[in-house]
Amino acid sequence: SPPLLGLLPGRVAVFPLFFLALLLGFASLLWLQLSCSGEGPVPGGEQSPGAPRQPCPPQAPLPPAEDEPSWGPHRLALLVPFRERFEELLAFVPYMHRFLSEKRIRHHIFVLNQVDHFRFNRASLINVGFLESGNDTDYIAMHDVDLLPLNEQLDYSFPEAGPFHVASPELHPLYHYKTYVGGILLLTKQHYEMCNGMSNRFWGWGREDDEFYRRIKGAGLQVRRPSGITTGYETFQHLHDPAWRKRDQKRIAAQKQEQFKVDREGGLNNVKYRIESRTALSVAGAPCTVLNILLDCDTSETPWCTFG
Repeated sequence: SPPLLGLLPGRVAVFPLFFLALLLGFASLLWLQLSCSGEGPVPGGEQSPGAPRQPCPPQAPLPPAEDEPSWGPHRLALLVPFRERFEELLAFVPYMHRFLSEKRIRHHIFVLNQVDHFRFNRASLINVGFLESGNDTDYIAMHDVDLLPLNEQLDYSFPEAGPFHVASPELHPLYHYKTYVGGILLLTKQHYEMCNGMSNRFWGWGREDDEFYRRIKGAGLQVRRPSGITTGYETFQHLHDPAWRKRDQKRIAAQKQEQFKVDREGGLNNVKYRIESRTALSVAGAPCTVLNILLDCDTSETPWCTFG
């Protein structure tokens, strides 16, 4: 007999063994659910601040949105700027697909993967995602991959009245200044075009959202934010751990002065890029499209796009 069976008493019945296996399996699933991405403490000890939890196992798939007339006429393009943050992406895609589906919001997730050798350019990736998102979507969410909404009352519906900042300063776990519009921002495609998109001059981390706030104001639009949310800084889960994933915060040469200027020329009209590939993927049963994007940089205009 196998070695494991040799350790068991000779008259152990099959049914008690089967019941014990089911009990152990249930306990394992319960521990995994408590320790994965979501609310609640990590079993077995303290979690280091900001450390991402492992992605939850996929739940049963939801019915396709196209089969549900109650889902409404609008369709969201969820634009996710991305580079080498795969652990966060594995948690983000299935979580957001279920979150939006449970709210009956038609959506398509676009992972905007920068594959060139320039510094990361979040704003240009969002411009590319906007241009490549197709005519079947009529509004966008500029959405960080490391920010998961925990409160089901958060509104991701069509922002007809103007840009809607989901990750409001009084709710975001890190950024609290009143002109902040980063993290998660919803706009109709018409309103994004009115702003000429985002500036392409911001290479490296930060400041592109602050410049975009000025574009919103310059277009005569008013930023709206959630009301009636009582969960405060526990409204979102922030997956980013600065201890093991450093951000590119260097300011090179003239970049130090440029970061505070308003770009009145560039945006959607002059973003330079090439799509290396477009791939439809399913992450734990959740569909998304990965765009491998090669951005282009004019080093005479923005020499800080490289570290050289």
